[in-house]
Amino acid sequence: MKMRALIQRVSQASVVCDDGFQSSIGHGFLILLGVGAEDDEESCARLWQKIKKLRIFKDQQGKTNLDLAAVEGQVMVVSQFTLLADTKKGNRPSFTKAAPPEKGEYLYQYFVELAKRDFPVVETGSFGAEMQVNLTNEGPFTLWLDTDQF
Repeated sequence: MKMRALIQRVSQASVVCDDGFQSSIGHGFLILLGVGAEDDEESCARLWQKIKKLRIFKDQQGKTNLDLAAVEGQVMVVSQFTLLADTKKGNRPSFTKAAPPEKGEYLYQYFVELAKRDFPVVETGSFGAEMQVNLTNEGPFTLWLDTDQF
């Protein structure tokens, strides 16, 4: 399994981490990011290119025609390896398809850096920390992307 992202169009999002770190954004994307064991920098770049070009914001006519840049949106990226859970056998999820922590953190940070190259406001959670994520989903509008599907 490759990298997976759950993208939510939000009017606001915030995160409070058990290590005391806090961050928030206004209008934009909350991206929950799961890094797979097979992922690499190319996976990050492909996924980020797809996400930043998503046209899921409303234009003057109320149609979803605008991308994140057109609405001067903000970005929050939160690491979430549980997106890669395998529940085919039994009731306890397996996470063997997720990247090991060191690789996962490296690729998560790389993905964040790609986002920061394109947008002035990019916030994060803390990799590996317990977090409380709060958001107001606009629409609601939520998309699931896997890099092995494009």
